[in-house]
Amino acid sequence: MKDLFPTLFFWTPCTFASWNSQKATPNQSAHDHNHRHVYEAFERMAYYGISSNLVLYLTRKLHQGTVKSANNVTNWVGTIWITPILGAYVADAHLGRYWTFVIASVIYVSGMLLLTLSVSLPGLKPPACHLANIDDCKEASTLQLAVFFGALYTLAVGTGGTKPNISTIGADQFDDFHPKEKAHKLSFFNWWMFSIFFGTLFANTVLVYIQDNVGWTLGYGLPTLGLVISVVIFLVGTPYYRHRMPAGSPFTRMAMVIIAAIRKWKVPLPSDPKQLYELELEEYARKGKFRIDSTPTLRFLNKAAVKTGSMDPWMLCSVTQVEETKQMLRMIPVLVATFVPSTMIAQINTLFVKQGTTLDRHIGSFKIPPASLAGFVTISMLVCVVLYDRFFVPLMQKFTKNPRGITLLQRMGIGLVFHIIIMVIASLTERHRLSVAREHGLVENGGQLPLTIFILLPQFVLMGTADAFLEVAKLEFFYDQAPESMKSLGTSYSTTSLGIGNFLSSFLLSTVSHITRKHGHQGWILNNLNKSHLDYYYAFFAILNFLNLIFFLVVIKFYVYKAEVSDSMHVLTEELKVMRLNASNQERSRE
Repeated sequence: MKDLFPTLFFWTPCTFASWNSQKATPNQSAHDHNHRHVYEAFERMAYYGISSNLVLYLTRKLHQGTVKSANNVTNWVGTIWITPILGAYVADAHLGRYWTFVIASVIYVSGMLLLTLSVSLPGLKPPACHLANIDDCKEASTLQLAVFFGALYTLAVGTGGTKPNISTIGADQFDDFHPKEKAHKLSFFNWWMFSIFFGTLFANTVLVYIQDNVGWTLGYGLPTLGLVISVVIFLVGTPYYRHRMPAGSPFTRMAMVIIAAIRKWKVPLPSDPKQLYELELEEYARKGKFRIDSTPTLRFLNKAAVKTGSMDPWMLCSVTQVEETKQMLRMIPVLVATFVPSTMIAQINTLFVKQGTTLDRHIGSFKIPPASLAGFVTISMLVCVVLYDRFFVPLMQKFTKNPRGITLLQRMGIGLVFHIIIMVIASLTERHRLSVAREHGLVENGGQLPLTIFILLPQFVLMGTADAFLEVAKLEFFYDQAPESMKSLGTSYSTTSLGIGNFLSSFLLSTVSHITRKHGHQGWILNNLNKSHLDYYYAFFAILNFLNLIFFLVVIKFYVYKAEVSDSMHVLTEELKVMRLNASNQERSRE
């Protein structure tokens, strides 16, 4: 771990050697461990410094109700995770990963600065209100809401350019054809998530405490400063990075294949795949790209490579281009199966935090901020990632002979099982909380219960355990299975999952709240959580997770893993040697 940790958690000059310059050597690696790069930890501190406690700012300072505040959080977080699709497109098609990241960072910092101003200036927020019923408090004006949410969505655009590209830039620093670097890459995403949640831990403890007890100006000002520092640190390391040039729009290349296949839907496929159109081997070798052989899956798309006399790129695509499109499309069912667990993650900073406000948060004279329990998600995840990487993987390797211990999809499946368990426990815990509220006559007035906030601990801790399996595997899976020229788009699949999960959370919360209030019923989700029925809502989530697990098992039954790129390059190299040898022999025979 001592050798691996500095290389991955703190990026070093050896791992960021220019793509076009001499590759870093192991000796250089050891020498350069002193130059540490901590961008991701700082950036996560900035993001989670806002998102962790946002629902309470909307409730306490902007006077919004349970459903409205929770939905505003999940809609914003959903946007944060969806915009990486645009960022991946710009990086892959136009600017490249590095410049997309740099420009997006400037937008991100601008949004953070505006947000800090909006929580600091008295004229940009409504007057303070301490009434028990927030419906009686003065609402924020249109201008106040415009500035606050304008700042939030400005930084959402910025994160769209940073999220898909920073992890991909990191993974790009490992050479698939260097044995030692490739071995390190297998653990890269474990330690990548480690760095993410390390920054999150600071946000969920120190920053949340400052926001609750000192003030929102300092609470938002510190992550803004942290983000500025992180961008500066990233820029300082620029000379050492390996840079990949943009390879063209992946969306355009995929559209070409689909349209070409549709236009030739009546054309029969040849029995021999070698009769399909493909570029010469030298063309791929010259460009440093990978040739992919034709596969029998999604056979209809193979029609795009059938030769009909036309060389129009919207009528004829190479086999490699067809296979790249297939790889991206094959991952979509797996992507869909991750939407529901992403919806569960959305509860951490919304309903879980709101539950914490109704419980006793004192440890002696110290008062625990409700959002700080999310720190236990972080701690649990960090511990589980280390245990997984150092103990579980070596143990499973003895049985499976898989360098990862178990497959990425198996790891994701274990995470899905944990989400079912989490929601069952959350439902039972909430049922107990409501019974205590009834026993002490605190249902109507919504008062604080004589029950410690730590009864919520199991659902937070298990959420971190689920992340160690599902979230790490999901990020690695979409990066690993994406074609080489579409890595940023592949990485954006994992962020898209979280985005849609948050929008799904908003939809489910609004829909369930509306339906359960019909025909004179009280409803499951009210501003007064002591009168609500979150236990029913969580039980509904448990059922939803179970159905999703069944769907996932069906999906992985038919999924075909992408072949190892390094194997493809080995085959390509050997074929080129044979071709050159044959050509040389022909020349000699002529002489």
